[in-house]
Amino acid sequence: MMPITKKQEFWDNLIPLKGGLFGEQLAGWRPGPAARLGLGCRILADQRIDVAPNVALAADVYLPKVPGRYPAVIAFAAYSKELQAAGAPTGSNEAGSPPVFTDRGYAHIIVARRGMGRSTGADAVYLNDTDVADHAVVIQWAAAQPWCDGQVALFGTSYYGMTQPQVARLRQAALKGFFAIEMCTDFFRHIAMFGGSPQPDFFATWMGANFTPFQFKLHVPPLLRAMASHITNSPLKRLWWPQLKKRMTRVMRGFRNETPTRASLGLFAALMLDGKTRASSVLPAGPSGALGDIAVPFVVVQNPGYLNLHQFGAYDLFENAGTPAASKWLIIGSPAYELPAYHWQLEALAFFDHLLYGADNGYASQARVRYWRQGARTYGSAEDWPPPQSAPLRLYLASNGADRTTHCLTPEPPTDGLKNRWAAVPPGATLAAGFDEVTNQSLVFELSIEDEMELAGPVTVSLAFSSNEIDSHVVARTGVVAADGSYTILSMGMIRPACRRIDETRSTATEIAIDVDTPEPLVRDVPVMLRFSLTPQPVLLRPGERFRLDIGSRTDLLRSDVSHGYAQFDMQVPPYFARNAVHYGEDSFIEMRHVASIRSLRWGSAENWQPEPARRRSPRPAGRSRPIARMPALPDPMRRVASPQGPVGP
Repeated sequence: MMPITKKQEFWDNLIPLKGGLFGEQLAGWRPGPAARLGLGCRILADQRIDVAPNVALAADVYLPKVPGRYPAVIAFAAYSKELQAAGAPTGSNEAGSPPVFTDRGYAHIIVARRGMGRSTGADAVYLNDTDVADHAVVIQWAAAQPWCDGQVALFGTSYYGMTQPQVARLRQAALKGFFAIEMCTDFFRHIAMFGGSPQPDFFATWMGANFTPFQFKLHVPPLLRAMASHITNSPLKRLWWPQLKKRMTRVMRGFRNETPTRASLGLFAALMLDGKTRASSVLPAGPSGALGDIAVPFVVVQNPGYLNLHQFGAYDLFENAGTPAASKWLIIGSPAYELPAYHWQLEALAFFDHLLYGADNGYASQARVRYWRQGARTYGSAEDWPPPQSAPLRLYLASNGADRTTHCLTPEPPTDGLKNRWAAVPPGATLAAGFDEVTNQSLVFELSIEDEMELAGPVTVSLAFSSNEIDSHVVARTGVVAADGSYTILSMGMIRPACRRIDETRSTATEIAIDVDTPEPLVRDVPVMLRFSLTPQPVLLRPGERFRLDIGSRTDLLRSDVSHGYAQFDMQVPPYFARNAVHYGEDSFIEMRHVASIRSLRWGSAENWQPEPARRRSPRPAGRSRPIARMPALPDPMRRVASPQGPVGP
């Protein structure tokens, strides 16, 4: 390790860092008193950690000003460490705010992997096994330092979160627990081939933002970081962050125009051109399937605002980790996109106080699962996921006539043998002016709500699907239409129809894993079964609202905007112009779980209607909604939903 001189220590700590606490911090509770408080912050910059002969990682070590031995909190990723403490609004600033941790009695260590910045060694594929081994060395190094009490925990978001289960599998004595936010466990299906298709938009944006020659060479002295932190972490953020958020789509487009290093470009080419199967993908597999090796306590946080990134890893980890049930927690927060990622720090500190200081602060009694209830703006709780108190709710898709009209969600499958179609158009395709006036690019299904209904649990879409091409792309989106007509997105999922075989060995209670290794081309207009998962977003539906399901073929036509708190990346599919269709019947439905009583729901479209007399049939012009009778009251929430009177059809 390279020694740090007294002169360096003086200038590095001349201006104190200003901490940041932005975004959601606590999941519906208030912890008891902090174990330690008011200890300040100082930095030991550019510490060298030897991990192999002639290879050393660069780390910034932030310590309380008060001398002593403290638990260490490590954040390890492939990113530059230079702007982490500055509070800069960068997408890789996800290690937390050091003064927040040190003030509470923790050493906060931010490490850059091999080849990045001042870390020596060769840059390699992300999340590789060498990184895992290096991470383990860093844990042992920290535990042996004179400022550490021998206990180590892990913290961080996204990349910083994904490294934690990998190293936790090694069961090091010094590692006592971890707190992972927005993470993935199967790097192939969760990142590289999401929904069966590559993600060039994500990888180009990500690499252009974080792996350019500038980022590898960047060095910001601690004094400058500290000065910047007083601007970025000040109340002025209330002014500049909303303005930046409005322009985030433009900012991301700018990152895509940046040129990554040659090594990063080689990885991009390998991912997009060659990595179409698990065997050919350059990304490591990830810990999914081996999570039973994990034994330490942990908290994992899911952000539903990431619609095609970080979607299912938290659920896989919570369900399959070997950690005893009483020592693991799942938090499903509100959908939010905030930079820097300084959310959940107080929740993590309460967990660490309980785990490492033995503080009686109430964490041990927290429910194993806490979830944000969209619409209610409160947290619900359960002792497992899916919530044991929930019951399945299956709603079948049914036609209301012409393709463009708003269609129905019904409790019983229609038997009329109808189908509705939509146009699948490749992104950026040349179209004749007025194309959208003669064809629709999505189908809309709605359910009107009369009594409150809470949904919390996995979301599955099943479709009897056909196309007039050999392959396409299918995107499903759920949302809520308020009484005033405003729309709020809930969740999204997608599948490549030629890759529709279910991988039972990798599926979880929340995610249907799809086997993409052996595509099966479609036969023109011959229906096939598609079953795929959407990210859960617990929601309280209120009277006067409408639950909405959209089916289309392009994420850019169905996603939300970053300025609304969601972050998603456009998929470069479908590959062909095509006519796609949903065939109605018992195989086309959306299945969720409800945790509130269903007394009476109004089944059907959002169009104005009046209940028709029992068993009355009357002709109507094509394309208009058939009136649907009101459901009878169902006092038992576990009772099967009754059928509305009369068939639903054109």
